[in-house]
Amino acid sequence: MFKTILFPIELTREARKAIELTANMVKVHNSKLTILSVVESNAEGAMSSAEQVEKLLQESKSFFAQQGIIAETIEKSGVPAFTICDVADEINADLIIMGCRGLGLIDEEAAAESVTNRVINLANCPVLVIN
Repeated sequence: MFKTILFPIELTREARKAIELTANMVKVHNSKLTILSVVESNAEGAMSSAEQVEKLLQESKSFFAQQGIIAETIEKSGVPAFTICDVADEINADLIIMGCRGLGLIDEEAAAESVTNRVINLANCPVLVIN
């Protein structure tokens, strides 16, 4: 059902929780997995951020490899929600799995600023949010 899964990962506890569910979904559906990390282009300290992102991508790829899953990694710079949706379109993702910080998708102000909420509203495929 889900041939291609996109897993945007970031340096949050919620994203790390989502990794196990992503591995299970990939195995169940025999999916191709792409791990994406987006470095905000206007973020201060982008150099250390880029180093952290590279480490996170390698750790994630290693975790999936231990599960018998070969994953492609992509690192992009840009506005996270738009970049996630653009990459999902580029790789023809059937599903996006992402963590949610639990800031409240019900609170309108928090939801308007939430990367997760923006992805839900912009994506051309289903989005599975792990809280």
